[in-house]
Amino acid sequence: MVTAAQPRTPSVRHLGPNWYASVMGTAVVGSAGVALPAPANGPHAVFAAVWVLSLLLLVALLAARAVHWARHRDQARAHLLDPAVAPFHACLAMALLSVGGGALTAGRDLIGTRAAVALDTVLYTAGTAAGLGAAVAVPYLMAVRQRAEPAQASPVWLLPLVAPMVSAALGPLLVPHLPPGQPRETLLLACLALFGASLLAVLLMLPLVFARLITAGPLPLALTPTLFLVLGPLGQSATATGVIADAAPGVVPAPYDRGLAVFAVLYGVPVMGFALLWLALATAHVVRARRHGMGFALTWWAFTFPVGTCVTGAAALARHTGLAVYEALAVGLYAVLVAAWLAAARGTVRGLLSGELLAGPRPAPVVLASGTGRTTSGAVR
Repeated sequence: MVTAAQPRTPSVRHLGPNWYASVMGTAVVGSAGVALPAPANGPHAVFAAVWVLSLLLLVALLAARAVHWARHRDQARAHLLDPAVAPFHACLAMALLSVGGGALTAGRDLIGTRAAVALDTVLYTAGTAAGLGAAVAVPYLMAVRQRAEPAQASPVWLLPLVAPMVSAALGPLLVPHLPPGQPRETLLLACLALFGASLLAVLLMLPLVFARLITAGPLPLALTPTLFLVLGPLGQSATATGVIADAAPGVVPAPYDRGLAVFAVLYGVPVMGFALLWLALATAHVVRARRHGMGFALTWWAFTFPVGTCVTGAAALARHTGLAVYEALAVGLYAVLVAAWLAAARGTVRGLLSGELLAGPRPAPVVLASGTGRTTSGAVR
């Protein structure tokens, strides 16, 4: 007897928080393009258009997720208790932060400085609050309610811990728009504190991810792209130290302003070195996965935002060292970012048009011939 799978109907019931990764990956294409060393940064109108697209995606997803929570609260709660899905709730915070930061970089010439500052202030405040909440709530749920096994360790677990680092990297953009004196210094040092909070938390989690990779073997094919998520805290932290140092003169007293510039180089150079090493390792795993049949999944958006943070990190090092090699690195990584965005966007659009990405999990067909039974473990005998 053959039980055919039921047709899958697209709906927002299966719209998870991982969809916000598409907003992050789109926004970073614009903001990273603006950060490229001149004259490689190209026409700002193109970057502004990409930023507008990310803003529209954010509005659409916020509305769709609101409907999801209103109509499918059981599924929303199940996502919170699923260790494979819960960390993606931090993507909301990073989507808000990315679009807000992009308003002051890629979108300012389009909407004006005043509107850009107002929009970024709202999105930065909301994104930072959501990011700090996720950084506490998700690990708490993992420890108290989810009880994940070591073999389940995944780079996805880093997502809630990276959100404060995104705030650290984008907060300095607002510093010049605050009143001089303590308001500016408070925000800048708050960004430094967010940098430290995120960095130390990532240093606690990353060994678990690496140990799982070494002891339990490669990740499942669909999850292999998430190895690129490790680049996020690396590139974003190098970016954060660079932009904090850029904003420091006249905001923090001497010699701390100069000390922050020195720290940006002493920290950023070795971290970017490790980022390139991990990029090579992650790429090797992806090539292997493709050879074993890895197809498109929403995890392909992991190829975008983390690489974008490495672009801005390399650009920050180019500013602080004056070395052409970092300028070339930023341009090369940006080319990788654009190619990754095109691949992820194409797969997403095709998946939406076909209904695959918003459909529920497909039930496995059950084929039982006469005289065939199953053991209590589910194995066919």
